[in-house]
Amino acid sequence: MNLWTSLLDVLILLATAMLLGALLERLKQNAILGYLLAGTLLGPNALNLIHNHEAVTGIAELGVALLLFVIGLEFSRSKLRSIGAIALGGGTLQVVLTTGLGMYAGTLFGLDLPAAFAVGSIIALSSTAVVIRLLVQRAEIDSVHGRNTLGILLLQDIALVPLMLMVTILAGKGTAMDVGWGLLRAMGMVILLAISLYLLTRIAPLLLGTKVTTERETPVLLVMVAAIGSAWGAHALGLSPVLGAFLAGMMLAESPFATQIHADVAPLKTLFVTLFFSSIGMMTNPAWALEHWPQVTGLVAAIIFGKMILITGVVRLFRFSLGRSLATGICLAQVGEFSFVLAGQSRQQNLIGDELFELIIAATVLSLFATPYLVAFAPRISRILDRRAAPTTSDTDPEIHEDRIAIIGYGPAGRRVAEELTKHGHSLIAIELNANSLADARALGIPMVVGDATSLQVLKHARIESVKAVAVTIPDPGTARQITSQIRAIAPNVSIVARARFHRFTADLEGAGADSIIDEEMEVGYSVAAEIRKLL
Repeated sequence: MNLWTSLLDVLILLATAMLLGALLERLKQNAILGYLLAGTLLGPNALNLIHNHEAVTGIAELGVALLLFVIGLEFSRSKLRSIGAIALGGGTLQVVLTTGLGMYAGTLFGLDLPAAFAVGSIIALSSTAVVIRLLVQRAEIDSVHGRNTLGILLLQDIALVPLMLMVTILAGKGTAMDVGWGLLRAMGMVILLAISLYLLTRIAPLLLGTKVTTERETPVLLVMVAAIGSAWGAHALGLSPVLGAFLAGMMLAESPFATQIHADVAPLKTLFVTLFFSSIGMMTNPAWALEHWPQVTGLVAAIIFGKMILITGVVRLFRFSLGRSLATGICLAQVGEFSFVLAGQSRQQNLIGDELFELIIAATVLSLFATPYLVAFAPRISRILDRRAAPTTSDTDPEIHEDRIAIIGYGPAGRRVAEELTKHGHSLIAIELNANSLADARALGIPMVVGDATSLQVLKHARIESVKAVAVTIPDPGTARQITSQIRAIAPNVSIVARARFHRFTADLEGAGADSIIDEEMEVGYSVAAEIRKLL
């Protein structure tokens, strides 16, 4: 009977989420707002049509794990290493500073130190599920602020364990020795999980490549075992389940089956993630929030602006431009889903009372409602700021050269373009925001301008109007479109070849002025067809 009751709850929640999500999309809003609203309306504090909301919430947590598993499939270990500094250094600094400032603010409002620490730690965490989902939807996960955001979010997920240990200690149920052993144990468990998942990546391709897996169902089952099993394993080790799922996806990203795995998991991910957002909405108490709206809105404003400013400052320390840093801060200016876990534990340990708990939950959910608008606004303000003040440096002063070809973006794709053109004797110049690429360019004898190519100042410094052709290899669609438009404005006769990460952005690049577009999805299709013809 409980099974069918829970199934009916899931059905009602999904149907309402589907209707409200579709309605908001028709109103040109993000569907996530509809999912959150569905949970709020059907939850125990409103219409109370969901009878077994704990079971629904438990099922919905799989959605977050599957979401991070799919994201992991798109982030190989080499790509993760490229954002390692901002993840480890920036993420750690952000969690520490936000917790500390939250503690200080809490004491100003009369909280004792244990309660103030609980509030600070709750506020320190941002929403992995909502932000990553939005960045992927907007094709901004490969942008500079997208990679920075992902790195900090992953560190926050790791920080959940020590924060929970500290809450337990401050509640008087542990000692400093317990904290030390707990942290050592957590580090050991992370290493054990990584080793286990690494072994999985060695075994899974062998299983997927055997004759046993000729039936379509077997690879699907292996994928689900990897995704859900890694999440369960991380939970069993006392770690964040989404961290385990992300690591499993990342380990499998370099296997030849990554694309098919992505396709197999996507429908289930959509189902569970929708349930997750709706279950978050069920935790809201609309009547209480309306009654205490001054406190709720004040806390939401303090969280959004406080985290935005603090994270912007942290990212700036790693030599990112003001625009990119602010975009990262805006994306992370909310309270996350794992804050509910910390809030629940803090109330259970009597560190915070019911009133403060309700205030935190209301502010958290409202910050999540604001997140789609914040993420949409982030790249716009980034472009405005970086266009006004974009510092440029170069290893040599670019000379006017009519036969020179400019490569914008010196990542893996840009380097490959440079290698091929160098073989044929072409003179090149590169423009790249990441100064770490200077050494690679110098190895090929290519002068590089270090700066943001969305800025007219940077393009003019590189004398883009005098080059013969430009290759725009930036993976982020919005940035590639803006760069193409800027080049066309100052160099109307130059030939522009632009990279389109997804087919749906080719029209945007054409409208921006690209002469030729390399459609990655179409190129994959051509390559696959060519390989099949060879084999036949």
